[in-house]
Amino acid sequence: MIDAGNTAWVLVSAALVMLMTPALGFFYGGLVSRKNVLSTIMHSFFILALISVVWVLWGYTHVFGPDKGGLIGGLDYIGLRGIEPGDIYSEATGIPVFAFIAFQMMFAAITPALITGAFAERKRFKAFVVFSILWSTLVYAPLAHWVWGGGWLAQFGAIDFAGGTVIHISSGVAALVAAMVLGRRKTFGTKETDPHDLTMTVLGAGLLWFGWFGFNAGSALAANGQAASAFLVTTIAASMGALTWMTVSWMRHGHPSVLGAAAGAVGGLVAITPAAGFVGPAAALVIGFGAGVFCFFTVDLLKQRLKIDDALDVFAVHGIGGIWGALATGLFADSAFSGGAGVGFDGLFFGNPELLWNQIVATVAAIAFSGAATFVILKAINLVIPLRVEEEAEVLGLDTSQHGEVAYQI
Repeated sequence: MIDAGNTAWVLVSAALVMLMTPALGFFYGGLVSRKNVLSTIMHSFFILALISVVWVLWGYTHVFGPDKGGLIGGLDYIGLRGIEPGDIYSEATGIPVFAFIAFQMMFAAITPALITGAFAERKRFKAFVVFSILWSTLVYAPLAHWVWGGGWLAQFGAIDFAGGTVIHISSGVAALVAAMVLGRRKTFGTKETDPHDLTMTVLGAGLLWFGWFGFNAGSALAANGQAASAFLVTTIAASMGALTWMTVSWMRHGHPSVLGAAAGAVGGLVAITPAAGFVGPAAALVIGFGAGVFCFFTVDLLKQRLKIDDALDVFAVHGIGGIWGALATGLFADSAFSGGAGVGFDGLFFGNPELLWNQIVATVAAIAFSGAATFVILKAINLVIPLRVEEEAEVLGLDTSQHGEVAYQI
């Protein structure tokens, strides 16, 4: 029978995760120039609609259809055929399959949206649309199946509670590749790339934090103790990440940065995501602290030393935060917080070094697969549709040149 309480929690969680994609649009939109804010918000808003349709047509079945060789799900559920409203996803939790589909749909939507921050202010919209469809189909779906759909990484013993490997490592690495393939903005390194509205960015960060409770606690798929624990450690890591990034920035630059606090909170949220259902409060503090330090210095490395124009620091926050979180899961996982999953969910510091090895393998696999596939997809698209707008369009701004609208009437 359907469990009403668990079903209600998963549906609310799906709504919270849905909010994260437009929230990401605000977070990113405040970081770009005035002439590109609409195009940046449009990336997130449009992709929510686009990937939701892709998910129904073929995304869900590729991730959660019957396993095919550990690599991809079969086509049994294409177009969601054969699934009825009363079908139960899990007897243990009593939630309907449709609730699970809706919840996972929102994960599929936000993942390619994260990548858009890397190529902000310079990518052609038509190329963006094609890229989003291909990347969701050829990168996200297989990787999600490997980890969550019974694929080879799940069989190997890697764990990812809410998407550190599937979502953040994959999108962060894809963002780094995209930034290098598209090249630097014409204004890179100048004051023109400074954020135009940090209040919008902080609003976006707050909404992301709010939605992340559904992201992580909802991944328990039940209103239970594991969900409560995941909820708690999520806000602990976010808080520690915000405090750490702001403090390091204060020591480095002489002032407590508002943007640093917002970015640090997101970094902490990213890092706790794969571990949220497997670690306790003390570990969450360490994970949030590590995220604040590692992500901050990666921003400096990429922009100041390597001169890579990952416009909105997607790799530094999501790539590095996801890598740290996946490995930290292998260190700090404690079966006492795993909802009764057993000793295999203990990490190195709780007597099980094998889990750390499993996490390392999963991390390397996600980096290699996402990086290589993203490069091929971008190069293939560029043969048909130029990835970048013309120089004149970039100078004019994508709001006007791509969408024929402006965010602010002066």
